[in-house]
Amino acid sequence: MTANFQHLTTNGGALHLAKHFGSPATTLLGGDLYLAPFPPGDMTGIRYPDMPIAFDVDPEAYHRRNGYVISEQGKPPDFVLEIGSPSTGRVDVEEMRDDYAALGIPEYWRFDETGLSHGTRLTGDRLVDGVYQPIAIEALATDILQGHSTVLNLDLRWVHGQLKWYDPETGRHIATYDDQVTRADQAEVRADEAEAALRAEHEARTTLEARVRELEAQLRHRDS
Repeated sequence: MTANFQHLTTNGGALHLAKHFGSPATTLLGGDLYLAPFPPGDMTGIRYPDMPIAFDVDPEAYHRRNGYVISEQGKPPDFVLEIGSPSTGRVDVEEMRDDYAALGIPEYWRFDETGLSHGTRLTGDRLVDGVYQPIAIEALATDILQGHSTVLNLDLRWVHGQLKWYDPETGRHIATYDDQVTRADQAEVRADEAEAALRAEHEARTTLEARVRELEAQLRHRDS
């Protein structure tokens, strides 16, 4: 749970993704609630993915159920991510991989800060004819790994032990809270500058009108 909180909550990753995808009424970003093909009577063997993402589903039903029931949602999650920890590493790599393939989840990703729990730092699988096939992971630098998620249309990166989400079209990280604060600050600065420009224009116009009136008065006095 500590690793999940660090990589999905403390760093704002889940919030950044939610803002990036939008459509909160039909897009689900969940975590630590159960995933089952049908309403479970017995919770034995039920999985609790660290982060499922699903499009065109009912997030409210997920929260009411305290879990993702595939038969009720009409489809499995599009994407599942597990964060590596010493207590779950083997299960993530072996058992969950088989279980998620059987449930028909199109992509299954594993992120491991150290690489010691999963045996690798970043791994993804894509479902092809009911079987998971490895997603290519490339080394962008000594401490940067990257793989592309087709279902999210995002690049996942392992960057110095941190999980990052990049837009392949721009090559930039998806918008973060700090980005939003910066944009808001910039918008406020632009608004202040625009207000100052209008105020200066008004003062200049007022000064010009006063000068015109003064000249007109001088002309009338001279003609009289």
